[in-house]
Amino acid sequence: MSPGHLSDNHAQMHRSFRWSVPANFNIADVCSRRWAASSPHGLQTAIVTHHEDPLLQTTHSYVQLQQAADALSHVLSQQGVKRGDRVAVVLAQRFETAVAYMAVLQMGVVVMPLSQLFGPEALLYRLQDSGAVVAVVDAVSATVVSGLKNECPALRVCIGVDIQSGDVFFDAQTLQHAQAWPMANTLATDAAVLIYTSGTTGPPKGALIPHHALIGNLSGFVCSQNWFGFSTSSAASTGHGDLPAGSHAVFWSPADWTWTGGLMDALLPTLYFGRPIVAWAGRFSADLAFELMQQHRVTHTFLFPTALKAMMKAYPSPQARFQLDLQAIMSAGEAVGDAVFAYCRDELGVTVNEMFGQTEINYIVGNCAMNGDTSDGVGWPAKPGSMGRAYPGHRVAVIDEDGRECADGVPGDVALHRCDVHGKPDPIFFLGYWNQPDATERKFTGDWCRTGDLATRDADGYLWYQGRADDVFKAAGYRIGPSEIENCLVKHPAVANAAVVPKPDAERGNLVKAYVVLSAGFAPSDELVTQLQQHVRGLLAPYEYPKEIEFIDQLPMTTTGKVQRRVLRLREIERAK
Repeated sequence: MSPGHLSDNHAQMHRSFRWSVPANFNIADVCSRRWAASSPHGLQTAIVTHHEDPLLQTTHSYVQLQQAADALSHVLSQQGVKRGDRVAVVLAQRFETAVAYMAVLQMGVVVMPLSQLFGPEALLYRLQDSGAVVAVVDAVSATVVSGLKNECPALRVCIGVDIQSGDVFFDAQTLQHAQAWPMANTLATDAAVLIYTSGTTGPPKGALIPHHALIGNLSGFVCSQNWFGFSTSSAASTGHGDLPAGSHAVFWSPADWTWTGGLMDALLPTLYFGRPIVAWAGRFSADLAFELMQQHRVTHTFLFPTALKAMMKAYPSPQARFQLDLQAIMSAGEAVGDAVFAYCRDELGVTVNEMFGQTEINYIVGNCAMNGDTSDGVGWPAKPGSMGRAYPGHRVAVIDEDGRECADGVPGDVALHRCDVHGKPDPIFFLGYWNQPDATERKFTGDWCRTGDLATRDADGYLWYQGRADDVFKAAGYRIGPSEIENCLVKHPAVANAAVVPKPDAERGNLVKAYVVLSAGFAPSDELVTQLQQHVRGLLAPYEYPKEIEFIDQLPMTTTGKVQRRVLRLREIERAK
């Protein structure tokens, strides 16, 4: 590869980038209505519903998406839903999920995505806290949500999208000829989405997301997806680009459309650019991922590290079996690590672009490796194991407790400034936590919004993830970040996944403990414990190897695919009593 292909365009991209945020802006308008009204684009595919039997899969155009959204808006209005209300959507990846989002948003109503993986207590908390007036459900979620109505005074009705689900049945296939719904004239600053934090570090808080946050996501999305099939010549300066004639772009991610990663990093930006996205509501597996991407010729994807680790373990050499069209892989939620990085580069043929963000300020840091070819004036080289650098339009720093920027190599809190490098407001910001002004205020130090994630910055401006502020711990006087140890453990063929937490110890304060999920074909044994300990000792500092290893069938995970180390940490505290 020539030196030109390794050019670093990061600084130039920041200098030339400008946000363009209109005063009036509605997510549903730009993601659905404008495409449906555009001929012939309206007939292009918006949603592909995957099925294990290819003959049973379905496709829906942008016209069909908009017509179904209009019909559902009428149904919602008939149930008394009005501007500013909250409507819960408790659906998996399916056509009706996209319909529900478009229908709610075009009314000027706030949509509240809720995962079907939530148990009754989690759903009850969110429904009560938000004061949702309607819930859109299917056959999976109808029973549990309907059973909570008596404890949710504001919740009037459940609208079902499957027969025999909900109080009112909405059939997106037969009600598409309703009169067009008049688009709400929303301000870009109006609330659009109420999405609850994953609960990794405490009780969930409702983050209120404005319509303009979608705009704030776009620079990171386009960069992490290696320009998403657009021409770099026009996109480099405007944030958009021209779709080359005959180009092919299809998006898929197993990320649930009811959390930030699936909604703001997959579904909405894909629809914003008028492309097709594949929906699959079944369980994730490495076989499913490879077969789906091959069948639908998926070009762009978001695969969290947990998924990539499973794929790496199941198919070390996938190109021998699958024919893939991948052009870009974005990964987020946990540190990717150099083992997964090398697998994507060497075996999938794509340099994975790690991304970092959170519900409140999403898509702010990451990479834009362009598969190693950055010669067109966009992109920058990726460093294996690094979170990347600030995406264009975002001013990111590592700060200390007083809000001062840390020196290179010194750990601190990753934070985002309210304004970009040109002093203009950054549209990525959430409006605040629902009914929690004090929590919103604690999120900021001056004009810096803290993420609660620790990292160091190197001399080139790349960030290196150290873990959550409450995941980092001290053992025998050493500061321990779990990510590096977990990444090391996963490199061993016996380890499918791992989580590292502190175990209270009277002499050392804490011991390093690892919870390990074994790969298929391996069984727990004292000999394997010793092997894993020696494996880590041989690669990391002596004080970092796990003094204790406990084998576990499954790690506790959030619905967003993040390991809940807090659950394991509290388990160790209880055991120590």
